[in-house]
Amino acid sequence: MQLKLTMALAALRIITGLLIAYHGLELFDSKVMENYLTWERIQALPQPKAWVVAGKAAELAGGLALALGLFTRYAALTVMCVFLFITFYLGNGKFWYQDQHPFLFALIAALYAVAGSGVWSMDEMILSKKRL
Repeated sequence: MQLKLTMALAALRIITGLLIAYHGLELFDSKVMENYLTWERIQALPQPKAWVVAGKAAELAGGLALALGLFTRYAALTVMCVFLFITFYLGNGKFWYQDQHPFLFALIAALYAVAGSGVWSMDEMILSKKRL
């Protein structure tokens, strides 16, 4: 039973990481990035373009790190912060309806911030080599 749970958590980490990284790929779509800069909430930020680029870069790097299980807790904390910002600042905290998607990413990231990467991860490979 324990092995099935750890494998399921690893599969969830990999799939979620890839989905988050997919959102981060918008970093390379200039039309999408320019559209974000038209949002009033983003325009109200100091250096709005830097915030948009930083957010998308964090999604891309954090998602890839989660998928690989590399520096998982740090990646999860970064992703969690990005999606909580999206949920509660850009989305006005309507996580029960309009902002379920980013809020669920934040919750899953919180799980891995606490639990770590588990099996099928680069973190585990690195730790197992240090134990030898």
